[in-house]
Amino acid sequence: MSTLELAANAMMTIAIILAGRNNIHSWWTGIVGCLLFAILFYGSQLYADVALQAFFIASNCLGWWQWLRGAEGKPLPVTRVRLPTVAWMMPIGVLATGAYGWMLHRFTNAYAPFIDSAVLVFSIFAQLLMMRRKLENWLVWIAVNGVAVPLYLSRGLHLTAALYAFYFCYAIYSWRLWRKLALVDAPAVLVPERQ
Repeated sequence: MSTLELAANAMMTIAIILAGRNNIHSWWTGIVGCLLFAILFYGSQLYADVALQAFFIASNCLGWWQWLRGAEGKPLPVTRVRLPTVAWMMPIGVLATGAYGWMLHRFTNAYAPFIDSAVLVFSIFAQLLMMRRKLENWLVWIAVNGVAVPLYLSRGLHLTAALYAFYFCYAIYSWRLWRKLALVDAPAVLVPERQ
């Protein structure tokens, strides 16, 4: 275990705990953690994960801005994803995983290119959902973390794998917490204001 792996995991753990608690400081701590993880994954030949960290840095900046700004001058509520959104996200996710995995397999020396690609693609979907405070982001994170644990173990990133196992459990906890928040926020979303 390197100092870099320890620092990256420490920052991401803070960011994930803050996100689960619906705290805006999760965004800047996530930026720092992603930067450290990009360096770590590059050294481990997990190139899809390096690309993912670059996306996360940009999306953390945007998510931070969205959460600060809110919707129409009000805090962004926790809401649910609509079925049509899920209907197009899943097939696109599978196709994108296959395409990116094939590119990594064909043109790089990437380790487990299709599994690494699945982590990348569905992490992007989870992050996009989190940026809009969609409850189901946590269900996607549960799936992503479940795949990431054995991937990181196979590369000798034991601390990272252990923390992703923790993230898996914490995503379940966060999903339950955000479900309660969605119920609280639902009346404000569903009932139009009187003029």
